[in-house]
Amino acid sequence: MREGIHPNYGPATIKCACGAIFETGSVKETINVEICSKCHPFYTGKQKLVDTGGRVEKFKKKFNIG
Repeated sequence: MREGIHPNYGPATIKCACGAIFETGSVKETINVEICSKCHPFYTGKQKLVDTGGRVEKFKKKFNIG
């Protein structure tokens, strides 16, 4: 590997919107996520609606629908 072109890999903190905090390794010191394994519907078994930036509304506005 060439010297001086690779980012520094070190400890990182991942913070979820639900309040969960995980420690891992990354080139970034802090990472913010919206859904983690503690609040994701697949792992919890609970239904949770997640808005993905208003894609449906954006589509309706673009094509003047309803």
